[in-house]
Amino acid sequence: MPICDAELIQWAVKAREKSYSPYSDFSVGAALLAKNGKLYLGCNIENAAFTPGICAERTAFSKALSEGDKDFEAIAIVGGKEGGNLDHICAPCGVCRQFIREFTEPATFRILLAPLNAPEKITSYTLEQLLPESFGPDNLK
Repeated sequence: MPICDAELIQWAVKAREKSYSPYSDFSVGAALLAKNGKLYLGCNIENAAFTPGICAERTAFSKALSEGDKDFEAIAIVGGKEGGNLDHICAPCGVCRQFIREFTEPATFRILLAPLNAPEKITSYTLEQLLPESFGPDNLK
């Protein structure tokens, strides 16, 4: 049975619960839907040295890729600072946008964002909208 956008957001909320973010208290969860219907969850994982940390989106993609999935439909992302304002969406950072570009079709891959305090208020973007004129594998051919 296909996963609808609202369910994908709820999976991202659940993934956020696993976040390891003791330094920023900014917890993020991601739920990546492969075209074959498989779901991969990811959360952000911080590190005391900061740069070795990894975002939720890249965690979810890494899990999927390491299991052999390479065709993706959509990702849902939610996040916010513990005890902070949870009324805003949490869009992917620039590094994640470029990482996602490597493995998706920018014109069709959907990125679903919703505030934690109102997960029913889903905003949908294509990667192309969030990363216009992107550099990807085709540029190296």
